[in-house]
Amino acid sequence: MEYRTLGKTGLKISTLGFGGIPIQRIDADRTKELMHGLLDAGVNYIDTARGYTVSESYLGYALEGIRDKFVLATKSMARTREAMAADIETSLTNLRTGYIDLYQVHNPNLAQLEQVCGAGGALEALTEAKAAGKIGHIGLTAHSVEVFEKALELDWVETIMFPYNIVESQGEALIEKCAEKNVGFIVMKPLAGGAIEDATLAIRYVCANPNISVVIPGMADPAELKQNLAAAADTAPLSAEELENIHRIRRELGTQFCRRCNYCAPCAAGISIPSVFLFDGYLSRYGLADWAKGRYGSMAKTASDCIGCGICETRCPYNLPIRRMMKAVAARFGK
Repeated sequence: MEYRTLGKTGLKISTLGFGGIPIQRIDADRTKELMHGLLDAGVNYIDTARGYTVSESYLGYALEGIRDKFVLATKSMARTREAMAADIETSLTNLRTGYIDLYQVHNPNLAQLEQVCGAGGALEALTEAKAAGKIGHIGLTAHSVEVFEKALELDWVETIMFPYNIVESQGEALIEKCAEKNVGFIVMKPLAGGAIEDATLAIRYVCANPNISVVIPGMADPAELKQNLAAAADTAPLSAEELENIHRIRRELGTQFCRRCNYCAPCAAGISIPSVFLFDGYLSRYGLADWAKGRYGSMAKTASDCIGCGICETRCPYNLPIRRMMKAVAARFGK
């Protein structure tokens, strides 16, 4: 197992980490088996979130007796001091630990990030928890390039998590800036939410970038762990055949894949278009139907509210047929 330093945190972590979204569809005992498999393989980085329903609780149970062998990260959608303080305590309880190595602000937009940093914002609670030894380091996760750019200007941000994969390279220049500024970079969505079927190629592609700190594919099965371990361990340069497959995947997904850049916004009907496609990915690819439907159903406006004006399509840099895609999502979710 290769280990890299997670930016200014100084933490030594395995290049292959563990993403805690898919364990929502298994149980605590199978999660425990996975954690012991990680330990045996030398994988020492685990990521979860308050929003991943039972994920924190399953991991808390699974890590009993071996928690000190891992760098444990979680995150919260809280934007205020009070809400973030409460979430930190809940995470500590769920994870059955006295400290969390990395606590992240989960996917804020620019306005929410300003709130987090302002008076009474979530950063106050994070800073207090860090001073108290409840958390070790503070990071941020993002889906938009604009938030990524802003995060790199903030001294308190020690790590940034952002999508990076064969079909989502929009953050590549900023990933390089992370290395220059000694900010740890955590790769989310290495398989593009499951859109990339060749997991081995996807992991090899990401790990070939020396500027990434860790890649966290979601795993819920020992077979997935074995496959990802083999991919991460293969440090040979990408072959001509692999490079051709990368180009093929880009051709196949490039016209039908939302990269969540948010250039389509604002929607005339008030729909968060990237969120619609994000939840559709969880429904169609991750097999998390109940979880995806719950979050999709909580949206103020869903795909069925599309008025078909097409303005979003004129803004999309990838020329996605958004109106047609929205109709397909509405059909899958039934609203």
